[in-house]
Amino acid sequence: MRRILFLTGSRGEYGYIRPILKRISKGAELQAYVVATNMHLLPEFGASIDEFKRDNIVVHERPLMALAGYTRESMAKSLGIFQMAVVDILSRENPDFVLLAGDRGEQLMGAIAASHMYIPVAHIQGGELSGNIDGMTRHAITKFAHIHFASNQDAAERLYRMGEEPFRVHVVGAPQLDELMEQPVLSREEVRARFNSEDGKPLLLILQHPVTEQYVLSGEQMRVTLETVAKLGYNAVVIFPNNDAGSIPIQRAIEEVRSPRFHVERNLPRNLFSSLLAGADVIVGNSSAGLLEAPTFELPAVNIGTRQRGRLQGANVINVGHDRDEIAAAIRRAVSPEFRMSLKAKPNPYGDGRSSQRVIKILSETPVDERLLVKRMTY
Repeated sequence: MRRILFLTGSRGEYGYIRPILKRISKGAELQAYVVATNMHLLPEFGASIDEFKRDNIVVHERPLMALAGYTRESMAKSLGIFQMAVVDILSRENPDFVLLAGDRGEQLMGAIAASHMYIPVAHIQGGELSGNIDGMTRHAITKFAHIHFASNQDAAERLYRMGEEPFRVHVVGAPQLDELMEQPVLSREEVRARFNSEDGKPLLLILQHPVTEQYVLSGEQMRVTLETVAKLGYNAVVIFPNNDAGSIPIQRAIEEVRSPRFHVERNLPRNLFSSLLAGADVIVGNSSAGLLEAPTFELPAVNIGTRQRGRLQGANVINVGHDRDEIAAAIRRAVSPEFRMSLKAKPNPYGDGRSSQRVIKILSETPVDERLLVKRMTY
């Protein structure tokens, strides 16, 4: 039985790997070893480590890494701390594969460490585009990864153009969609009751992260979003951002821009987040959830700013800048019956809900030999 080391530092990554972990726990193909770090361990971001316990998933390692401040400097130093810790973990545990997901810095540290130690690296959702430092990180991970689990053909073609050998690239879809199609969600009425939004007005999900190259503007950008929604008089569930540089100004904006229609959450369990995607009228901000998960529920997404620039999008996405009038007009369009109807039966470009079983099969059957471990460029 092969032993797979899963590395996760944020609630977003946990959404990527949770369906795979759950499927592994029910079968006998693979054995999981879970390393949870960064945001999972921070109470100020909702202590998402508690979700693993609720899901009956054992966390084997909890290395601390995040320095306070959430600036560019603290981000860089925090990654250095984790780099030291993950080498020790890999040396001691010697897994058969390291499985990484997405585009966060701790994933890159894991890729660098494992590849230098000749432990094969598998990467979920390489080849996609992100609009800031995350995009650079994602593509850097690609060059250290030995197997690529692409979510669609668009991402796969980008991996080929980056010089990756075709046998390494597998189009499997986005694993976080699997449980969206499998697990039950609360009804629309139950969601609205849960968030005190039963007055018939639209319910918005607001999730906006800092853009690291614009981090000095993050607080004002969030303030623009929140004040625009408040002026519209709509209900909103506002979720705290990640802990990248610029996070604290966004948190302050959330605390300062008050509305009786706002319901603030530091973190939501994955099943409740899925229910909110199913029961809300629109997701607003710059989270990848608006592009990846929202199409599964035919949920409109008002995507603000540059964080998701260039990424493959479904018909549900409306792109705007950090402008009050643009945001307000986009939200009004998104909640209109005509726009919602236009999304009926539109496919999600990120998969069909059967990604996890494909990932497990590939990890179980791929030969670990010199061909896999010694990478060659195709150009």
